[in-house]
Order: sequence, then structure tokens, then C-alpha cells
Amino acid sequence: MGKMKSFAAFLLPVLLLAAIALQAAELKPPVAKIIPKVDTMFGDIRVDDYYWLRDRENPEVMAYIDAENAYTDSMMKPAEGLQKKLYDEMLGRIKETDLSLPIHEDSFYYYSRTEQGKAYPIFCRKKLRLDAPEQVLLDINALAEGHDYFAVAALSVSPNHRWLLYAYDTAGSERYVIRIKDLTTGQLEPDMIPNTHYSTAWGNDNKTIFYTTANEAWRAYKLWRHTMGTDPSTDVMVYHEPDSMYSVSIDRTRSKKYLMLSLTSEMTSEVRYLDADNPTGQFTIIEPRTKGIEYSVQHRGDKFYIYTNDGVKNFKLATAPVADPGRANWQTMLSGSDSVYLTGFDLFADWLVVYERKGGLQQINVTDLNGNQNHNISFDEPVYSIGSDNNPEFVTDSLRFTYTSLVTPQSIYDYNFKTRQRTLKKQTEVLGGYDPKQYEQERIFAKAPDGAMVPIDMVYRKGLVKDGRNPLWLYAYGAYGISTDPEFRSTRLSLLNRGFIYAIAQVRGGSEMGRQWYEEGKLLNKKNTFTDYIACAEKLIADKYTSSDKLVANGGSAGGLLMGAITNMRPDLFKIVDAEVPFVDLIATETDPSLPLTVEEFEEWGNPFKEEYYKYMRSYSPMDNVEKKAYPIMLIQGGLNDTRVSYWEPTKWAAKLRANNTDNNLLLLKIETAGHGGASGRYGRLKEIALEYAFVLYQFGIKD
Repeated sequence: MGKMKSFAAFLLPVLLLAAIALQAAELKPPVAKIIPKVDTMFGDIRVDDYYWLRDRENPEVMAYIDAENAYTDSMMKPAEGLQKKLYDEMLGRIKETDLSLPIHEDSFYYYSRTEQGKAYPIFCRKKLRLDAPEQVLLDINALAEGHDYFAVAALSVSPNHRWLLYAYDTAGSERYVIRIKDLTTGQLEPDMIPNTHYSTAWGNDNKTIFYTTANEAWRAYKLWRHTMGTDPSTDVMVYHEPDSMYSVSIDRTRSKKYLMLSLTSEMTSEVRYLDADNPTGQFTIIEPRTKGIEYSVQHRGDKFYIYTNDGVKNFKLATAPVADPGRANWQTMLSGSDSVYLTGFDLFADWLVVYERKGGLQQINVTDLNGNQNHNISFDEPVYSIGSDNNPEFVTDSLRFTYTSLVTPQSIYDYNFKTRQRTLKKQTEVLGGYDPKQYEQERIFAKAPDGAMVPIDMVYRKGLVKDGRNPLWLYAYGAYGISTDPEFRSTRLSLLNRGFIYAIAQVRGGSEMGRQWYEEGKLLNKKNTFTDYIACAEKLIADKYTSSDKLVANGGSAGGLLMGAITNMRPDLFKIVDAEVPFVDLIATETDPSLPLTVEEFEEWGNPFKEEYYKYMRSYSPMDNVEKKAYPIMLIQGGLNDTRVSYWEPTKWAAKLRANNTDNNLLLLKIETAGHGGASGRYGRLKEIALEYAFVLYQFGIKD
């Protein structure tokens, strides 16, 4: 019997691969077998015909994914020339050999550089002067040799600048191995710490490092202390967070005085602090967690500066004495309002920088902490995006920030607080003669069914005629309070130069219009995200920017949930739907606490073990609302090693859509051997974008 089983296990993949070859030759999509799995919850009967696809150890599952990829490759064969052309022109806009803007910290200048033909950056530094000899700290290209995927995180230098800590992942699973390099000798220390999460921090003794680890559900739940030169198996567990709603992270204040241990859920925070000079000491709570109160902390002098929503919706900034920093001693310094949303802050020895949103646009407010005067930094374009860049120095009179818009490439400025002058230090160079004057950006608003006015930012070539015949790419995300601000990407020029409009729908679920905008797009208000997007599409059609047979819907991850919902709700409204790593199997995922990012996200989507939330989530869950009807042309992409959205979500969804689609519109599924962010390295990512663009352009008959 054992030998027969072994032979069957061998024969099955052979037969399936033969079927793959036949399907590819006949240009027919693979058909997933149906094995019903029935679940009942609150009287609701759910039948999952494709549950079996979750078992990646099953050779039939991998053979089926191979069949899907083979079918996609065969259907994209006629567009290979276009795909290569797109890749070449996008690559041709990039300055392959380039240098990042150096960051000054203590007596060093840190920077990275790229070289033509190499996929990854090379991290370097110079001492005292920019014309000093270069020291290569880490060449990611050398580390990545022999790996199909390679990513580096947690790159940080010890306080005395002797040791470099970095963590790497070779699968895309976002589970990292920590290594430490001696920058005086160039040798790796024997310390090797596997299965770590993102967050790390150095103690001021230059030998103690803190790091976090995640449980099987990929929740960062433990903080560890490691002493260089010791066996990691003897590392001390400093903190264990038992509550499955909370994640653990560690950081060091810009003042370098304190280590901050943050315990956060989607809507509640608790912060503990420790003198970085005493890394073996005990962390002290600033304020115990209270449901609904979020806060983060920075340090200056004898005070902590606290960013919090305590008592206000749009957040405020408070101070508290380090000696007794509890909530009872929080003194409001700057409060948000119904019209101004405080989104964060940077704290320096003499200056406070607060980032705000007003009317959906970002602004920067600067306060002189000695003179107590403040002023705003203004910007001229109708839509733009700004953000804090690398600012490691605590004692400084300048701020480095980034600026970009839909037509302005990424720009890095140094702003002098005293003179109020900004200096452009570096702007991303776009090769090939890019002229921003040839393009136009604008913002319009769509009226949602409940009356909310939803911003739409868009860019197109000047001279556009609003006759309803322009192809339009409509992107949105709409979750976790993450704002989708307009930014320049040279890859989009390949669309704009072929007559496309590129638009961003700033739907609820993000925070573009304030905290309320987020709260109106989560939990029992989640459907606003979908109806907002539909309203944006209808507005663009009504104003003749485009038409439904020229409209492309695009989103990824939680934005992929949006793609799934609008595809079920209004399949007639879109010609093509491009869904990247889509979170579409909402009920199956959120009712399985063993999966990554489930229990932690009950405060985002709702707790499905409570009837009110279950029924609401069930009413829009993309996988659970696929019906017999005509669906648009679709491209669905996933990652086999994706920790955040399991590969089987897009795989099951594609199978169910095919089985229920009453039209013969093309549906392709591409599952890469990668993680949530797709391929690693700049060339791999360009190839993925070229595939997406070629798929869309070819459907519109654009073959060049």
C-alpha cells in the first residue's frame, strides 16, 4: 500500500502538468474542482467550494496554481512585445546609477547609492566631510546573490557608529534574521537571531539591542533583549503582550535619552519608557491603556510630548513632566479642530514641527519652543503630498522634508526654521526629457449617496478633450486611516503618454479629510468606502472624463477588498478590474484567529463572532457575494509567501468568479513566489508594473 500511495503522489502532479500544457495550448482557463465546505454562524449557512485551495502542502493545490500561471502566461503571450516595450521605457526614465541625499548624524554622512544593472541599493557613509573616502556598510546586491527574493529591514547603526544591525528576509514572509556587522573590521559578528519582526532599537551602551518577535498569527507580541556576543537562546524576554488585539514595537527617542515600548491596537495605545543609558532596567508605564485613547510620545528636556486623541477627534499635542507623565498631568499644547486634523509631529531641541490636514490638503506648522512663535510652511500646487524625511539630529535649526505632486517628482527640501527659507537639495531625475508643463493635475469632488463630498485627484496630458472617450485608471485604498496622497511616479507616464487619465479616489476609510473620514469608512460604516468609489466613477463618467467601457478600477490589499466589493456591486461600471494581493475572503479569514492579522483587525472590520458585525461583514465580503452575472475583464495578483493576504484568497476568488461569470470576459490570475509587496528589487517591481499595464493596454487595443 505504501508504494502505491507514493506512486499515486508522483503520478498526480504529472497528469496535472499534462493538463496544464493542454489548457495552455487551447487557451482555456483552469477549472478548480468543487469540494463544498459548509459553515453555519448565526443561522447563516456559508458554502465554501474552494476551501481545499488553502492547503499548499497538497500537490493538487500547487499544480492548480501552476496551471493558473501557465494560462496567464499563454494569454499574455501576444502582449509580450508591448510588455517589454513598457519595461524598457519605464527603466529608461530611471537614473540607474544614482546617489541618495546624505544624512548627517554626529560625525558621519550616511547615504545609499545604486548602480546600473544592480537591483538593490548599496549603503555607505563618509566621516566628517562629503569628500572623504567612502566606506561601504552593506551591499544588498552581494547579500541577495542566489536568492529569488531578498529584503532588508531594521537597518540601524549603534550610538557610537561602530556596529550595523540589519535584518533580512529571503522568502517574502516578512520573518527576518538579524545580523550585526562590525564596521571597523567589516566582519559579521556571530550573533544570528532568526524569526524576528520589524522593530529593533539600540541601548546607549552600544552592546544591547532590543527586538520583537511574532507569534504564528504574525502578531508582534514579545520584546527581547540581546547582548552582543551572547547566544540568542539566552536572550531575555522583556515583555510579553498576551492580548491578541495588541502589537509590540520598540523605538528610541530623537533625543537618544529614552527607549519607547509601544503597545497598540487599531484604536488604543499604551507606551512604556526606559532610560536608554540603563538598558537592563525596567520599563515604566506612561499611561495605562484605556479603550479608544491613542497616544505616542517623544522627549525633550524634562518633558514628554504626547500626540493623542484624548478628548478630541482630530488629535492634539500635550506635554507632561518626565517625573510624573500620567494622563492626569497631560497639558494641552496644541489642539486639532473640526477643520484641522493633526497627523503627527517632529520634535527637536528648540523646535516643534506639526503636520496637519486642512480641507484635505497637508500643511506644516513650525513652533519656536523658546520664543513660542509659530508659522506655516505654504505650498502652491492644487494637490500635493508632503512628509518628514530623515531627521536624526536633535539639536538642529532645519527640517528635511519631502514634497511631490502628480506632476512634480519626489523632491527633498531643507527648511531653515530661523530664516524660513527652503532649499531644494535633491529631486528625483526623470530621464528621457520629462516636462511637467506637458501635464495637468486637478481636484474635483464626487457626491456620495449620503452627501459626503469625496475628493478625486487626477493627472493627464494637457489638451485633454472631455468627450467620454479617454481611458481612465481609477486607484483607491480606503482603510486603516491611511491617506492616499497624490505623488509622482515616472512609471505612470507610460499610461499618460498613451492618452490615459490617472485618478485617485480619496474614499472614506482613509484620513484625507480628517479622522471622521476614517471612522465613516470602517466597522459598521465600511460600505461607505465602496459607495464612495462608485460615486467617484459615476462622477468621472458624468463629467465625460471617461466612460464605463474605458474605465479601469485598481486597488491592492485592503484596496483589493474594495475592488472585490465594487465588482460585485457594480460590475457594469468598469471595463477592467486590476486587483493586487486582494483581501477578499473576509469572513473565512476573520473567523480564523490562527491566521495573521485577524483578531488584531476586529477594530477595523468588526468582530465576526458578534452577530451584528458578522451580518454586516457577510453582506459585503467579496468572496461571499459573488453571483451568477457578467463580470468585467479582470487581472488578479497574489503572493505565495504573502503573510498579510494569504495566496488562497485571490486564488479562491478567481475560481469562484470564473464559475459564476455569465460573460466570456477574460480573467487572469498570477500568483508570484513573493510576499505582500511583490517582487524584491527595483527591476522585479518594474516587470510587475509592465505586466499590469500591458494587460490593460492590450484590452483597449493599444498594442504599442
